Amino acid sequence: MTDAPLHAELTKLEFKLRYFKASLLSQRKIKVVAIGSSSTAGEGDVIPFPPRLELALRRRYPDRMIDVLDRGIGGQEAPEEAARFESDVIAETPALVIWQVGTNAIYHRDLYDPGRVAGTIATCLSWLKGLPLDVILMDLQYAPALLGAKEPDTRLMVKLITAVAAEAGVNLFPRFALMEHWVKNDGIDQAMLIGPDGLHQTEFATSCVMLALDAAIGADIGPVPGSPLPTA
Repeated sequence: MTDAPLHAELTKLEFKLRYFKASLLSQRKIKVVAIGSSSTAGEGDVIPFPPRLELALRRRYPDRMIDVLDRGIGGQEAPEEAARFESDVIAETPALVIWQVGTNAIYHRDLYDPGRVAGTIATCLSWLKGLPLDVILMDLQYAPALLGAKEPDTRLMVKLITAVAAEAGVNLFPRFALMEHWVKNDGIDQAMLIGPDGLHQTEFATSCVMLALDAAIGADIGPVPGSPLPTA
């Protein structure tokens, strides 16, 4: 099967990646930090999105040494990730932070309250405010384990993350809406996107999500010196 549609109309970044672009224009070595849970750390034999994105960004900007540092730990949620923000995110002085968050708040609903998780996300974003870096929040995957009886809480978590991003003035990559669109509008079988456990993304979904994220970043940044010329 070919890649899923990118749907730029869904994934367009609202806020300019001004620090990341400035780094691309003035530096050769640039760091991106990806923090999150299993979609970031990897699950089974599926290569997660950070190393895929690193290769894509290096292809897009071939004269730069872009490192996407994978700071994902499977099973964690915002409260656990907050405890390592200082060491795993801020200390690395990245130009861009991608935070994949919210899934375990619903999957382990007995352990987390969506409102409190949203509050923790807001607190962490306040720590990043004023630092010379850009932020992209990536919300939940559209997966059977998060639907059914859990769907109301899932959609609440999506809305809360969207609201926190807007309030903090940071970008949202709407993974949930994108994957839902693939299933409901593009006719992609959900089994192509989510593995047998009903939760984790397949190789195909992980690749397609990364391609959409890379395209959104590229559309925001535009050409920089040394970038490949657009094709007709």
